[in-house]
Amino acid sequence: MIELFKILSNEHRIQILTWLKHPHDHFAAEDIEPEVKDYGVCMSVIQRKAGISQSTASAYLSSMVNCGLLKSVREGQWTYYKRNEEKIRELAEYIKGTL
Repeated sequence: MIELFKILSNEHRIQILTWLKHPHDHFAAEDIEPEVKDYGVCMSVIQRKAGISQSTASAYLSSMVNCGLLKSVREGQWTYYKRNEEKIRELAEYIKGTL
């Protein structure tokens, strides 16, 4: 849990989680992978919206995948991200029940 809280202590990472909760509210329709595949949002689109460098976006997103907050799918040269709702529910239950 400590690693999760460290990751959540960054404004950009919180924004990314917020944007990915309802991607259609925060990204242009053409920037979201068709729901048929349900991959999520491409890293470059997230990076551009956050206004951070590609390397920073990559590091942020990788850390969020590694701790389970996001899921990623690689297709060709693109990597797509979406929230891991199960892990987020576990975190919410932990906070509700423990803190």
